[in-house]
Amino acid sequence: MAKSRTKAWSAVAAVTGAAALALAHVPGRTADAADPAAAEAAVTLLVGHALDGGLRGDSAVWCAAGALRGGSCGTWQEQRVLATARGATLLWDPALGDAGELPTDAGAPLEIALAGAEAGRLTDVTVTDGHGRHLAGELGADGERWRNTEPLRAGEGYTVRVGAQDGRGALVGASLAFRTAEPDAPADGSRLTADFGPRPGTYGAGEVVTAELSDPVPADDPDARARVEQALQVTSQPRVEGAWHWVDSSTLHFRPRTYWPAHTVVRVRSGLDGVDLGEHGYGGPSESVEFTVADRIEAVTDSAAHEMTVRRNGRVIRTIPVTTGKAGFLTRSGIKVVLGKEAKVRMRGDSVGIKKGTKEFYDLPVLYATRVTWSGEYVHAAPWSVDAQGEENVSHGCTGMSTADAAWFYETVREGDIVEVVNSGGERMDPFGNGIGDWNMDWRTWLSGSALTRAAAHRPPDTPARLDPTT
Repeated sequence: MAKSRTKAWSAVAAVTGAAALALAHVPGRTADAADPAAAEAAVTLLVGHALDGGLRGDSAVWCAAGALRGGSCGTWQEQRVLATARGATLLWDPALGDAGELPTDAGAPLEIALAGAEAGRLTDVTVTDGHGRHLAGELGADGERWRNTEPLRAGEGYTVRVGAQDGRGALVGASLAFRTAEPDAPADGSRLTADFGPRPGTYGAGEVVTAELSDPVPADDPDARARVEQALQVTSQPRVEGAWHWVDSSTLHFRPRTYWPAHTVVRVRSGLDGVDLGEHGYGGPSESVEFTVADRIEAVTDSAAHEMTVRRNGRVIRTIPVTTGKAGFLTRSGIKVVLGKEAKVRMRGDSVGIKKGTKEFYDLPVLYATRVTWSGEYVHAAPWSVDAQGEENVSHGCTGMSTADAAWFYETVREGDIVEVVNSGGERMDPFGNGIGDWNMDWRTWLSGSALTRAAAHRPPDTPARLDPTT
């Protein structure tokens, strides 16, 4: 089947006659028992391929009325819906049989429109796929038409629910169902999928969502990147403002504008399955992830003051004397996130480039070690430097404290909690590659790494905007 992105797939709501829609009732409103005709009215919905040059509204009405056979109506399929005082009922239930396949390019637009100005205006449109996922779209201010703002998926069934108001103010609800064609089989049998992180569980307010793609999508294909990004859906309760950022061709990170609120529930799912990605083929199914956010723990170390202040949900719960990196081994400045905890770890100088036999070399068993970078920076017990803690910086880059304080810190924090260092004089924490440094990037720069943000910047004024990724 040859693909064409110049032809739009459309669902056009039309009435079998002006009187039919006028007889429909608002769902929930009591019908007039004395007038059986007032209790229900039939509406015809058309779904099909708009021919080159489009199909005029008046032609759609004629097709709905059955006045035309073949020709311009040949590619349209009728869906009869019964509108009653109790709501709308499908006369053909998609759950009871095959919805019928439309041989469509899933990347083509879906448009739902009224057949003509006399039909009134659309009041609401909801499109859901077979998995219950909503297809994002935008209803025009004039109520004439609705367009999708994210692509359809190949091989997917959709249910469309339409609310409309005729010229007399009567409301009618109607539904239809259709299925897009199956995607072309890739030569190697593979499809693009996403592996999400973190694992299900409870994390700190600084945790970020990661997506590792099964195949790279290069920066020189912004359209494919935008489709991938749009399909990776993050929702939260409470809702937050957030965005994806492309770390490299196979890795994306999602974070809110500010830290997650305490006790947020975060759900991550992929809508890639069936999405046409151009030369990258089609998307495939991916496992969803859900995690929760615990109390917001923030530990801020002021290296100049030799002190760490720990807050829970904004309230100070402990102040700890510490020692950080000395000259030549300055502790990295900036925001880090707890990566893991080790009750006992062996630390050796040669693991960070200090040669054995030199005066700076060390080989020590360390208790209550909380890791904040992959290169080996920890917050840990340092009983050998108790005299310096709160007074001077004598470590090789880690944050050292008494055994009792380190044990308390170890038991208090969890993966995803925030550990910030200020006034150390050390180099800035890298946003990517040495742990979770994403929070060191300002929001404007973060958004510049989103394919959707860049696409929006070049979108014509009348192009429908994409919905918030967290809705």
